[in-house]
Amino acid sequence: MSARPSLGFGLGLRSIYYPAVLEQKPSVDWFEIISENYMIPGGRPLSILERVRADYPIVMHGVSMSLASSDPLDFDYLTQLKALAERIEPAWISDHLAWTGVDGVNLHDLLPIPYIREALDHVVERIRRVQDFLGRRLVVENASTYATFRDSEMEEWEFVREMAERADCLLLLDVNNVFVSGFNHGFDVARFIESIPVERVAQLHVAGHTTYETHKIDTHDQPVCDEVWTLFEQARRRFGDISAMIERDDNFPPFDELLAELGRMREIAAKADAGRSRSAT
Repeated sequence: MSARPSLGFGLGLRSIYYPAVLEQKPSVDWFEIISENYMIPGGRPLSILERVRADYPIVMHGVSMSLASSDPLDFDYLTQLKALAERIEPAWISDHLAWTGVDGVNLHDLLPIPYIREALDHVVERIRRVQDFLGRRLVVENASTYATFRDSEMEEWEFVREMAERADCLLLLDVNNVFVSGFNHGFDVARFIESIPVERVAQLHVAGHTTYETHKIDTHDQPVCDEVWTLFEQARRRFGDISAMIERDDNFPPFDELLAELGRMREIAAKADAGRSRSAT
């Protein structure tokens, strides 16, 4: 049983694809928006979003909540976020297990944290406060990381699992982030997937990344590679029929190519679902 009813297979709503979405009404089950792009009182993006949401479910995905920061929670930001949610009625709101700045400065990056008890207590308390303010459960995503901390007391998946249980939040499992971080830090990506509680996962992300000789970077500017599709299939077998989507944020292909990639996601999910059904009998 998944944490949320499945919306099916979605894409990120990006401005370059506005005309195609509005004119073609493509066979996409839902769209995810970057919350901060629409936290404004008016304008073209919000007007287009209103038109899109008339035909498709919408999910809000943020990059500035800074859940792990030592700065106080930004309630001006949260007030704007809540107002947008009340306007567009998203299926859920998500953000990242990361911090984005300190002393009021937004560094516009998702920065890593040490996996220690003190950080866990801090993040759990902040998620609870955000959920109380928004009046809904938050969906928290694992971020890609490029550095680790000598002081860490547990594995990332152990931190994520306990965070979700104690904060009573849901999880956005980013399969590409697991793959990228696993390569960068040398951990077992399959073990990560198998260690996440099924009942907590509400959504899956899949994306492309850039590979260098010594590391990978989560750039969202390439097609999804075969290794990530394989990991997605494993995640689909474990978590079942939950909402999944492809992120693309740069080096945008023609919209038809992105739809073809979404078609591949559907095919892999169907294969995983069939294997899951056979295993259950």
